[in-house]
Amino acid sequence: ADAWCRPSPNGAKAGGCYVTLTAATDDRLTGGSTPRAGMLQVHEMKTENGMMTMSEMAQGLPLPAGEAVALAPGGAHLMLMELTAPLVAGETVPLTLNFADAAPVTVQAKVRQPAMAGMDHGAH
Repeated sequence: ADAWCRPSPNGAKAGGCYVTLTAATDDRLTGGSTPRAGMLQVHEMKTENGMMTMSEMAQGLPLPAGEAVALAPGGAHLMLMELTAPLVAGETVPLTLNFADAAPVTVQAKVRQPAMAGMDHGAH
């Protein structure tokens, strides 16, 4: 659900994408592919010794049965490496996600800026 990618600056060779996954049975997100990049990896953000680090989750991302797992900015996310062209706001990028057990699933990710928390101006 809610697959999206952050626009990439011109010249950037990598981009981040996010999605919420709910598996029917215990599984793992192991990676994927997209025609827009040479590689699609599952990465995580961690703070170690006061430094924020990002690294590939070599064992994949655990998906407990029936539990929604959100890949989101600042946490686990999809990293598109070796982009073939910049990710431009408004376009849609196909992402094929691979799992340890389940068949691959292709989602259409909208390229957009992240929603800003607390920016609801509906009361104006």
